[in-house]
Amino acid sequence: MDLKPETRNPKPETRNPKPETRNPEPETRNPKPSFGVLLVNLGSPDAPTAQAVKPYLDEFLMDERVIDAPKWLRTFLVRGIILNTRPKKSAAAYSKIWWDEGSPLIVLSQRLKEKLQSQLEVPVALGMRYGNPSIEAGLQELMDAHPSISEVFLIPLYPHYAMSSYETVVVKAEEIQQARFPNLTLAVMPPFYQEKNYIAALSESIRPFLHEKPDLLLFSYHGIPERHVKKSDVTGCHCLKVENCCEIASAAHAQCYRHQVMQTTHAVAERLGLSKNQYRVSFQSRLGTDPWLKPMTSNLLEELPEQGVQKLAVVCPAFVSDCLETLEEMGMEGKKAFLQAGGESFTLIPCLNDKDDWVEVLRGYVEEAQKTKAHA
Repeated sequence: MDLKPETRNPKPETRNPKPETRNPEPETRNPKPSFGVLLVNLGSPDAPTAQAVKPYLDEFLMDERVIDAPKWLRTFLVRGIILNTRPKKSAAAYSKIWWDEGSPLIVLSQRLKEKLQSQLEVPVALGMRYGNPSIEAGLQELMDAHPSISEVFLIPLYPHYAMSSYETVVVKAEEIQQARFPNLTLAVMPPFYQEKNYIAALSESIRPFLHEKPDLLLFSYHGIPERHVKKSDVTGCHCLKVENCCEIASAAHAQCYRHQVMQTTHAVAERLGLSKNQYRVSFQSRLGTDPWLKPMTSNLLEELPEQGVQKLAVVCPAFVSDCLETLEEMGMEGKKAFLQAGGESFTLIPCLNDKDDWVEVLRGYVEEAQKTKAHA
């Protein structure tokens, strides 16, 4: 898999470069950095209250890459219906998982940023696609601390490509860069869903939980509408239109969420030595009534005990940081559904969060990007 970062908006060459001086000054030991790193995750409301959740949901659901309806219809659905009922329900869910330090996703992302910074000489900042700290705030933090930075390596903290996650982060970051930081160049980390070091870190985070010998390991990925898969198909004729489309080589796979999560699953299962009957894939977090990727996790959790699965372990690799969808939706509501359906035990495997080997993986990505910049 080619993980060479894609450079966006490079600066044009100058026609009259400054001539080399015959007696240059000695190189300083700690030159000012010209390269910075921006980690971007999903985001979270500022507090587990309906008042704080409402603007967060408004920003999130009004994103045309999340609800890809015409703006008038999206506005009607979000501001006319959803925001009148959902903030209170979402706030109640957030309150179940909220930590003393704040939102788990924000706290864990900040810890990851700090650990990565301790391993690098270049500056690292954190931004969120929705809520605070924003992508703009992250870029501003880099520039305020190091005005010499000319290139930022953007790492969307999503292993897989989807228009409602990876794509919207890249598009938003580019919009902000062009409007607010025109002298910066963005280099973007591509999806790393089958990169060997990521697969190794993910696999080793799962391995200890297999010692209890669960009957099944369930890979529960965040779901997306089927139309998003079709919209992201660069060929226009492959995804969900060809039988076994995820298994047949196609240019569409570069942006196919379903193909990429399957590749992650197969790679992890192979590394862990799992047979095909020891794991399954499902999709969670459905919103609305349109067709979404199947099978749905919520349905599967109720069906598995009848199929003889009594001890279940669940991992959610669409997320690198634990959040509402892992801690509450899966760890609380999912567990409840499975046990009420007759299951004996339910184990939620934590996300990579700020594990040392995951930090090491990210450090490797940054160092590779620095090499690419140096040889450009």
